[in-house]
Amino acid sequence: MSVLSIRGVSNPIPSFSSRLLFWLFTAIAASAAGILLFGIHKDVRRYATVRTIGRTLCAVACKEAGLLIVLCFGLLPLAGKAFYVLLIFVDFCLSAGGLFYLRVVARIYTAEHNQKSSVLKKAQSRTVLVQGTERPSIEMAHALEKEGYEVVGLLTTNAAMEGRVISDYIVYAFNTEEDLSRLQWRLGGVDCIFFPHQLEEPMPTEPKEVPQVDGMSFAEHVVKRSFDIAMSALLLLVFSPVILICALAIKLEDGGPVIFSQERIGRDAKPFYIYKFRSMRTDAEKDGVPELYTGDEDPRLTRTGRFLRVHHLDELPQLWNVFIGDMSFIGYRPEREYYIEQIMERNARYRYLYQIRPGVTSYATLYNGYTDTLDKMLTRLDLDLYYLRNHSLWFDAKVLGLTFLSIVSGKKF
Repeated sequence: MSVLSIRGVSNPIPSFSSRLLFWLFTAIAASAAGILLFGIHKDVRRYATVRTIGRTLCAVACKEAGLLIVLCFGLLPLAGKAFYVLLIFVDFCLSAGGLFYLRVVARIYTAEHNQKSSVLKKAQSRTVLVQGTERPSIEMAHALEKEGYEVVGLLTTNAAMEGRVISDYIVYAFNTEEDLSRLQWRLGGVDCIFFPHQLEEPMPTEPKEVPQVDGMSFAEHVVKRSFDIAMSALLLLVFSPVILICALAIKLEDGGPVIFSQERIGRDAKPFYIYKFRSMRTDAEKDGVPELYTGDEDPRLTRTGRFLRVHHLDELPQLWNVFIGDMSFIGYRPEREYYIEQIMERNARYRYLYQIRPGVTSYATLYNGYTDTLDKMLTRLDLDLYYLRNHSLWFDAKVLGLTFLSIVSGKKF
């Protein structure tokens, strides 16, 4: 019987021959037969049930039967029958555990993919209001939702109906153009208003001016701002050694400035300077034309800058932006005026974002990632407007938690 010698091992490995390859081939073939026979590959997207668990165990048993045949016919001589039993048992446990693990991974991946698709689809759907609270209006609202619209509420001129919920739709009251304008501002913009019957004077769907109204209550704003101040101060203190190390690494690489500042447009359309650790060469935009970051392979990145970007350490100086009130932890990602003008030409509802502070992270960032094209910016805007229409302290907490999990798990966004 031939033996196999391995470099670095003083003694050869006994009982290794071409028969072991036959064993491995049998294991693979029997496993494939069991999977196909019991169809366990067809329902990995569903939750595990007694039936699916039974099918999985039967598929593994099919594999063990094939291996048992190899052992019984003496095609792979081993120590004895007791060792045969132990080998089959251990292989059964490992194979079953491996299949169940792969099933869980496939389930998680599929759920995440479906959630992302659902979020994007919902955020990109056209938002509408329906005039009236009677049966025709309710029926129209249900029909619009079936066609893919997002019905955000019902309109009425009866002030006593304000805030009521009819068939899961909240009722908003208005009596003047200004009331309607304020309502649209609060909802983050509305694509259109549907009327179940023709009115003598259809109400306008776009406000003539921008009133200062926000969907989050004053108390919620106080809590959010207090959290931003306290948490940013604490993190600046905790991460001060990391900040110092990052600054030294940037300075030692090319001797250029450590901090990169750039004008962005923030709350109330006011410009401010956002701060980051410099991750690109000092001549990254030498022609004066704004260029978007294109990913980890962007040739303008420095070696240190690429590391900082991958681990999101370049964002640490934005803690100062949060502390002084230019930004919040959760909001929308602020953009340069150069790109805002291009976005506004395609979707003027960007202006509704000006009622809140931009954020270090955002709901859109989790699902849309970095935006290196105008189309991605427009998709991000849909997600930002969805956040604006639904934002609350609980929503912010959810986004902050998901961001933290994405960072510690190494997920790119």
